Amino acid sequence: MIRVLIADDEALVRAGLRMILEAAGDMAVVGEACDGDEAVGAAARLRPHVVLMDVRMPGTDGLSAAARVLAAPEAPKVIMLTTFDLDDHVHEALRLGAVGFLLKDTPPRDLAAAVRTVAEGQAMLSPTVIKRLIGSFVDRAPSRAESARGRLAALTAREEDVVRAVARGLSNAEIGRELGLTEATVKAHVSRVLAKLGLANRVQAAILVHDAGLG
Repeated sequence: MIRVLIADDEALVRAGLRMILEAAGDMAVVGEACDGDEAVGAAARLRPHVVLMDVRMPGTDGLSAAARVLAAPEAPKVIMLTTFDLDDHVHEALRLGAVGFLLKDTPPRDLAAAVRTVAEGQAMLSPTVIKRLIGSFVDRAPSRAESARGRLAALTAREEDVVRAVARGLSNAEIGRELGLTEATVKAHVSRVLAKLGLANRVQAAILVHDAGLG
């Protein structure tokens, strides 16, 4: 069973998320938190596999709480719950190591699929939504592009092909079909890319590609 902790200051939102996840059959909501401090404590105590963390909560907000949760040994995966008007916060959360984000109106089937994807160790990338978020930062910070391109220059041509595909939200299997590689080979390329660039996950790789203006 996938152990999930829900952190949101709205009781109705928590109840709705719990109902959706527990109906999936392979997930158990092991706890709830209504603010950031409570979320940090619950994550340490309950040891969930995945934390759904609202960005905006009273007291310690979701961003600060996510940073503390992710800094702990054997940290759970963190997915931020957000809306489009919080782009700045989501971008920072992804840089801290959160592996994705969901809009609060995400369809139930997509919510469950996202939690499964993250629990399996993959980043949850939405090809349409995440590009909108990341693209806004490329537009606002052109000086970041030069630095990002310099970092990507360390990659081989094949590694750059792979990381560009990652930035488009493709899975390893989809990248393999597009580039004529086995899924295992793609997985190895992704691991080498992350190691070379000093990145924690595929989301951070996608951000770097978009920062460079290559996505």
